[in-house]
Amino acid sequence: QVVYLNKRKWIEASTYPRFTMIGQSLGSVYLAWEALNKFTPQFYFDTSGYAFTYPLAWLFGCKVLCYTHYPTISSDMAERVKQRKSMYNNNSLISGSIWLSRCKVLYYTIFSWLYGLVGSCAHLVMVNSSWTRSHIVNIWKVPERTKRVYPPCDTSALQMLPLERSTTPPVLISVAQFRPEKAHGLQLEAFALALERLDSDFLKPKLQFAGSCRNKEDLERLQKLKDRSVELHIDELVEFHQDISYRDLVQLLGGAICGLHSMTDEHFGISVVEYMAAGAIPIAHKSAGPMMDIVLEEDSRETGFLASRKEEFAEAILKVLRMPEPERREMAAAARKRAQRFSEQKFHEDFTKAVRPVLLGRS
Repeated sequence: QVVYLNKRKWIEASTYPRFTMIGQSLGSVYLAWEALNKFTPQFYFDTSGYAFTYPLAWLFGCKVLCYTHYPTISSDMAERVKQRKSMYNNNSLISGSIWLSRCKVLYYTIFSWLYGLVGSCAHLVMVNSSWTRSHIVNIWKVPERTKRVYPPCDTSALQMLPLERSTTPPVLISVAQFRPEKAHGLQLEAFALALERLDSDFLKPKLQFAGSCRNKEDLERLQKLKDRSVELHIDELVEFHQDISYRDLVQLLGGAICGLHSMTDEHFGISVVEYMAAGAIPIAHKSAGPMMDIVLEEDSRETGFLASRKEEFAEAILKVLRMPEPERREMAAAARKRAQRFSEQKFHEDFTKAVRPVLLGRS
């Protein structure tokens, strides 16, 4: 039964230019009030991360279950503000001021306490990675009710791609929306650095960016990347594929020997799994999901590389480019096998195991 709601604007980030987190959180309570008054379910299942609605659902007599992709706030976020690091969620105006930074740390501290209070009302908490679990357990403090359930990655089409592929020229690929946190600029700089260090007689590789743009800001970000490739004198070696079909994306992945990922603290990293399933060796950011769950050894064999700085990404790119073909195929095969751990079937099994006790009234 679908119940249509009219208060959606209260959870839109654009509604709250300042204090966005608390604004959206309180707005979600207003939206949930409308929802629960129109229809009160036996089981209230949140997959959007609106933890502030849990106490309300509990008061309405619901069993509260959630699948949390990313904690609304984490200790990492607060630590960056304390260290006055400028990032996409901590602008330079705040990071440049010790007083504004202290005020934001206080705001984060209060919000974190409230977030822990409301999150603990859930009867079952499912999380999508080890990184997410560690933060949720730290804040919500209900470890016995917190289960790790990896998200379903349908890679069946990618698993069928041949591991043997042309290297004339070798192709690197980056798949992600053109959002600020995806750090495409870092990939571009690392690629340029790798080209500088590449032997002069080596065939020049290509870098393909594939992603979608949600709005005007994303389009501007994409244009800046194109302009930067010209400034670096590598525009002839860089391609941009915007809003392409899945069929075309599979074709691009089938021709790549390497996949780039550079988002800090990506909670899971489905694009990294897709690289591995497609036979493209991943070079992923050394943090969170890719580091803790995905780019790990399979049958005692390496499945990819991890990096955090431009120089480390460049060095990993060079390793893949210089790798003998049999060695590359062996690593790609190990990576493909590891990707099977995150299948839809595995998600179904783990999800069912987690929710069954609650649905049967045993929890």
